[in-house]
Amino acid sequence: MEILMKFWCLDLVALRGFVFSILILNFVFSCQILFLQPLVAALDGQPSDAAALFERASQSIKVKKYSEALDDLIAAIETDPGLSEAYWHQASILRRFCRYEESEKSYKKFLEMKPRNSAAEKELAQLFQAQSALDSAKSLFDSGNFTKALEFIDKVILVFSPACSEAKLLKVRLLLTAKDYSSAISETGHVLKEDEDNLEALLLRGRAYYYLADHDVAIRHYQKGLRLDPEHGELKKAYFGLKNLLKKTKSAEDNASKGKLRLAVEEYKTALALDPDHTAYNVHLHLGLCKVLVKLGRGKEAVTSCSGALEIDEELLEALVQRGEAKLLVEDWEGAVADLKSAAEKSPQDMNIREALMRAERSLKLSQRKDYYKILGISKTASVSEIKRAYKKLALQWHPDKNVDNRAEAEAKFQEIAAAYEILGDEEKRTKYDSGEDIDEGMGMGGGGFNPFGGEGQQYTFHFEGGFPGGGFGGFHF
Repeated sequence: MEILMKFWCLDLVALRGFVFSILILNFVFSCQILFLQPLVAALDGQPSDAAALFERASQSIKVKKYSEALDDLIAAIETDPGLSEAYWHQASILRRFCRYEESEKSYKKFLEMKPRNSAAEKELAQLFQAQSALDSAKSLFDSGNFTKALEFIDKVILVFSPACSEAKLLKVRLLLTAKDYSSAISETGHVLKEDEDNLEALLLRGRAYYYLADHDVAIRHYQKGLRLDPEHGELKKAYFGLKNLLKKTKSAEDNASKGKLRLAVEEYKTALALDPDHTAYNVHLHLGLCKVLVKLGRGKEAVTSCSGALEIDEELLEALVQRGEAKLLVEDWEGAVADLKSAAEKSPQDMNIREALMRAERSLKLSQRKDYYKILGISKTASVSEIKRAYKKLALQWHPDKNVDNRAEAEAKFQEIAAAYEILGDEEKRTKYDSGEDIDEGMGMGGGGFNPFGGEGQQYTFHFEGGFPGGGFGGFHF
């Protein structure tokens, strides 16, 4: 019995000690909550009460650090759900970011706590206008009405939601359709400043640089986006499309330099077909194709290619010169002179252009004189005897005495035939004629030259050696 009493006393002491330990631990834990937590919060830079969080959010709003302000407002509301001003500020920031559904909930929560607040009610009405404007811009963009869509999207960004990246990126797409590439680069720059890993901004900024033919910068944007998301469909398409374009262009240029002209033509055409809208780059493809076609003597196609280059850049001197050369190939003498004269005016010191212009002017002059070979119906390689036979045959055919019913026409024809024979029947004159030299001023140019009938009232005797074919007259008299 005595032993049992001793054990019972020991258990009682142990129990009292255990209870005392529990009380000590509770005290320590309470001290941690009361004293250590504020200290840790202070060390972390985080305010421990809703008022401090709200104040810091207000300061962030003043310096336009809206994301940081929003985080503090959310924390303040969690700490004190009755802090009405935090809901209003939160709603305003959410509207700036065009998070309209969340913003609407915050406005309504504030108005539950502060009914009939006119300023908040006005902002809520503006939120609905902003949401409507953004929806309208999207719908107009999808329907292809880009000009009207841009009006709505500017209203969203400039008036209601200046921090709305969705609206800004839609604006960039609209700027790309309007070919305002510099503005597109500027707009995407603002988005990437806020979020440097925004994939859509990287894609659209890359496209803007691409259409400015700044391909190296475009590739860097595509590559950065693909490092963030290797399976991004639009980025992959843009990147590999550009790489293919550059590959085809290099192949065309290499083949042209190696003299493989027909292969170069096909590759230039393939490169042009890859993106017909890429005008800043296609101007050089058109020019390269034109130069190769000129070398091949395919004048008509060359004129088309060089005209394509000049439609993009009317000041492109080399395209103007090459089109002049192409027009010479198709015997468009006047067109060739016009192009080469314009090129010479743009670059008066270029001797190659001046020489080409002189060739064109000479060709034009030759084209305007009468073709004596054609008049006599002979080739340019005809022998002296062939020239003489042709002359006698035509002179007999068009002799005015044999064409009484159409004497005026016959006299004109007979005059042409005689003038042709005078030039081609004389070896020295024929040589000068063939080389394009002037023989007698005005001869063969449609006026005042050789006239077998002489002046008015005069007589002209025209003799054939050996008489007319078939005998008879040794000559005839007018």
